[in-house]
Amino acid sequence: MKAADLQKSVHSDRRVFGTLALSQAPSTPSMLVSAGLDFVFIDTEHIPMDRILLSWMCRYYVAIGMTPIVRIPSPDPYQACMALDAGANGIIAPYVEKPEQVRPLYGAVKLRPMKGIRLERRINGGEAFEPELEEYLANRNRENLLVLNIESVPAMEALDDILDQPGVDVVLIGPHDLSCSLGIPEQYEDPRFDEAVCTIIRTARARNIGAGIHCFLGELMLEQEKRWIQAGANFLVHSVDSVAALQGLKREVAELRESVGDSGTAEVGGEIEV
Repeated sequence: MKAADLQKSVHSDRRVFGTLALSQAPSTPSMLVSAGLDFVFIDTEHIPMDRILLSWMCRYYVAIGMTPIVRIPSPDPYQACMALDAGANGIIAPYVEKPEQVRPLYGAVKLRPMKGIRLERRINGGEAFEPELEEYLANRNRENLLVLNIESVPAMEALDDILDQPGVDVVLIGPHDLSCSLGIPEQYEDPRFDEAVCTIIRTARARNIGAGIHCFLGELMLEQEKRWIQAGANFLVHSVDSVAALQGLKREVAELRESVGDSGTAEVGGEIEV
């Protein structure tokens, strides 16, 4: 799905699906397109990646019609501009907890290339731009998505004020950090975690802002993911490319072993922070 269509979808009742892409193999983008995904989530917060590689990945995905959305290392407007310059169609700002963090991100994503004192006055409501400039900026940045990671109790407490800020397209729940902030680390089936997720989703969707969660455990969170979709989630980051491949491989190897009465098993572990 191209960025313009994704932009319209997240503000409607249409659901969009993506995955976290770790693989940097040249064959990966076309494989993910064939999986029926709408967008790809590229993480530079937890995944080591230089600007050249990031730009190569973003521009490849754009060229084949899939929207690349990049999580930057911190909610910093300069890092947001760098990701957009690399070819991203949107940015995910991690661990947003205060409305004051949103306005500079809005300036970076929706009002590029304005900077400095004039931009500060504009985003703080003190001075409007000339009509011709406003029109230019709206057209130039119309397909850029601003996604905010909501992943803590303070963020939930400030959610109404955060969503009142201009330019917010989507809130994306970070499940691992949210569970820790709730005091129930990695207890994703705890009713308190489910209630928190549903509250965030419903609050955002009531304002026609997209909402979703990264279900990084793939099949292990599938039933919960279905329930959150029923609660209104319409921006779903399902699994991780490498996790999905691992789960499929484990399932098929286990089936082959069982078919010949082989009771041996291979121990496979590993964890990804999201």
